[in-house]
Order: sequence, then structure tokens, then C-alpha cells
Amino acid sequence: MSDTPDSLIPYDEIVQEALRAVVGRVLGQVAAAGGVLPGHHHFYITFKTAAPGVDIPKSLRERFPDEMTIVLQNKFWDLAVTGDSFSVGLSFNQVPTKLYVPFSAITAFVDPAVDFGLQFQATVADLTPEPHEEAENDSAGTEQADPARVTADDGSNVVTVDFGRKK
Repeated sequence: MSDTPDSLIPYDEIVQEALRAVVGRVLGQVAAAGGVLPGHHHFYITFKTAAPGVDIPKSLRERFPDEMTIVLQNKFWDLAVTGDSFSVGLSFNQVPTKLYVPFSAITAFVDPAVDFGLQFQATVADLTPEPHEEAENDSAGTEQADPARVTADDGSNVVTVDFGRKK
């Protein structure tokens, strides 16, 4: 049994980008509504603090050198969304702070009010692709790769997309 060849189409990156667009659209709707969350919705957003483009105070970066989770629920202001990032005002130890977070730095987005969540791998824009061999089309009758497996864990709406290789 042979291993399935690596895909030359970056499906996992394309899907992650599309799912990050969901986060952008949701935050954009809240921003357009003046920062008012509908109903009981609230968001937990986890992001890589050292990712390119993340702008947070030095004290927060020292306290959370790898990853940080923020909550958008009751006390936040100035939520603004662009095509590739968002900014928001939050208070930490009663000190007002503005955070700038590119969508590419987000590793999780959860709305516990409706049991919805997305998990991502943080991306680094300036990471160069790994070298690979030239692609060759499969001839008829060769084994095809399994389609991406999309699963929901524990009956919740958390979606994990696995583009793992067939073993």
C-alpha cells in the first residue's frame, strides 16, 4: 500500500482562510451594529500573541508570550474590522487597552451561547512554502486520496477539518 502524495493544492490553507472569513463576518456584523451583541451571544477569541501584525501592550505580551484568549461580552468598545484583521478596546486590570489582531493569528473562535466554535492553525504570512517534487497526474486505476474528513466532536458545532495523509 503506497502513501497518498502530498497535495499541490493547499486545501487546508484555503479552508482555514474561508473559516477565518466567518470570524471576520461575524465581528463585522457586531461592529456594524455599534458593538452590540445580539441576544446572549458572546465570543472567546484565542490568538497567537507573537504572530506578525499582532499589536498588544508589552505587559500583555510578557504575561501571555504564546497565546491569549479575550472575551467580547459586556465591556468592550471600538470594535473595528478590516479585510484581514480586527481591533477592539478592552480593559485589563482596569487599564483601557486597544488590541490589533490579524485573522491569521487567531487559533480559536467560540460562541458558547450557541455551542459554536472554530479552531485554526496560526499562519505566518512570510513562511516560504516547502520545496516539492514536480506533480504528475495519476493514471487510470490508481488509488485516489481520501476526501477531507470533516467532523463535529461531541455533537457540538465545533468543526475540525482534517487533511491528514492516508497511511
